[in-house]
Amino acid sequence: MGRAVRKVICMGLGDAAERAVGQPFRSAAEAWFWTMAALSARHSGARRGGGGAVPRPCVPDDILKSLDNLYRSGRIDLAHARILKVWGERGFVPDASRPAERAEAALWRQALARLEWPLRVKGIIE
Repeated sequence: MGRAVRKVICMGLGDAAERAVGQPFRSAAEAWFWTMAALSARHSGARRGGGGAVPRPCVPDDILKSLDNLYRSGRIDLAHARILKVWGERGFVPDASRPAERAEAALWRQALARLEWPLRVKGIIE
């Protein structure tokens, strides 16, 4: 079952740069976990923080820029960003069925719902 592979234009690293043909993510959550893994690799000294077996239509900085734009426009706040960072580093979604994670799960869902549209418009997610 092959998903479409498209050539897209992403804004990243300060200017419009045509990216190699890449496979879009299925969801904002998938894009976010990929971004966090790439940033972790970059922090650990990897030369390229967006690599992997599957070529993607963007670099991690494109997703961070979309998140920053949401913050600057007031669509998300620091609590949303903190939850994305913490759970992104953990590598899994907060569980709304657990009382201790219920509030964080709500912020997680809100943040990713707001991040979805900008990523879809840029062709980063399907």
